[in-house]
Amino acid sequence: MLAEDYRNPDSLPSGAVLVVGSGQTGCQLAEELHEAGRQVFLSCGRTMWSPRRLDGHDVVWWMAKSGWFERLAGSLPAPAVRLVANPAMTGHHGGRDLNLRTLHAMGVELVGHFIGADADRIYFADDLAAGADFGDARLRDFWKFVERHCEEAGWPAPDFDWPEPLRLANRTELDLDRSGITSVVWTSGYRPDYGWVHIPVFDDMGFPVQADGATSVPGLYFCGVHWMRKHKSPILYGVGEDAEVVAQHIVEHRS
Repeated sequence: MLAEDYRNPDSLPSGAVLVVGSGQTGCQLAEELHEAGRQVFLSCGRTMWSPRRLDGHDVVWWMAKSGWFERLAGSLPAPAVRLVANPAMTGHHGGRDLNLRTLHAMGVELVGHFIGADADRIYFADDLAAGADFGDARLRDFWKFVERHCEEAGWPAPDFDWPEPLRLANRTELDLDRSGITSVVWTSGYRPDYGWVHIPVFDDMGFPVQADGATSVPGLYFCGVHWMRKHKSPILYGVGEDAEVVAQHIVEHRS
């Protein structure tokens, strides 16, 4: 089952559930299914995580205040970074931490990324530690960014107790009968799909080739694209700013 088709734990057959993908959706569904009494296995990839709150402020406040959301598309080290998942967290129960460590602590079994299956078994890479380390490293990138901003603004940096590296004995295969898995929910993310736009203005990853929303085709513009101009471009916090830029370009170039 794809994540978009999932509704609630009762919509799945009774039995254990494998969730494939450890971004926001995967972690949130794993938590929901566990709280509903299901045995849950989470196949983990490489995803940043973040504490929900720092020094009494929601982490999104820090992202906005520090300029994290203002980072320009040109600052990306590679185009593929546009597909990196959002930090794992949740607004459930008023908003709290949700990541591989919290899921492990509540009883969700973590395994590496999915690599295949046959009639009897599901197979995973032995890379759970590497995926967790990736998430920790991306959090440190964000943390250094916030610290630089606090130093420039003359603020004290928020306190945070860094956890030890996540090191668990993880299985690389699961027997379907013995594990009791009756459902698999795929939460492995999406790529852009502009198949309905029959104009060759897309790169090899499916993103529109544009500058400030304008393409090489007169009159064809985009808005809401990941990293169109800034990190905040695809979210409500930023799409309005981009829409103003696009609208101004249209006004200035009307024939």
